[in-house]
Amino acid sequence: MRALKRSTSAAVVLTALAGTAALATATPASAASYQCRTSSHTVDDPTYNGPDSDNWDLTVTLCAKRSGGYIYTTAKVNWDGPYTAKNRSTLTFNNAKFQLQTKHSVRGTDPVVRSAAYTGLEHALEHSSGHGNGSYETGTTAYKAGSGRYLADGYIQLDWSGDGKGYRSPVLFTASPTV
Repeated sequence: MRALKRSTSAAVVLTALAGTAALATATPASAASYQCRTSSHTVDDPTYNGPDSDNWDLTVTLCAKRSGGYIYTTAKVNWDGPYTAKNRSTLTFNNAKFQLQTKHSVRGTDPVVRSAAYTGLEHALEHSSGHGNGSYETGTTAYKAGSGRYLADGYIQLDWSGDGKGYRSPVLFTASPTV
């Protein structure tokens, strides 16, 4: 019986030590890590009527974090554009921008407290890979936060070359979780 007790006690001690080692090597969740949400939208090129697909599949990841009294927001855009866009002799877009917004989360419509337009998206879209794919990352905005919850939101505006209509209705994406 004593041998059984000793081996049981040893097993308990080893299990406790193994649990302690696991805790010592585990990385604690950072209070300053980004909270992100990804959503997608497909956009049809209204100026192209060729035989191949002309859709742009846009995927946006919107992220927000709270750190040191500030709210930081950023976004990444990925796309799978049409192969035909890369092989045209003219530009696909006159302009394109990503509008990144920091919003204060309240009951009803969330007010925008910081906004930044990233026009480098147009260049990135026009210089997609040979298959029409690519990505673009906005800069990071910072907002001195008061109390309450905040989030990152954003949209893309496209001005298609050749249609004479300027920016079309914004392409909306799902906001980040609140921080």
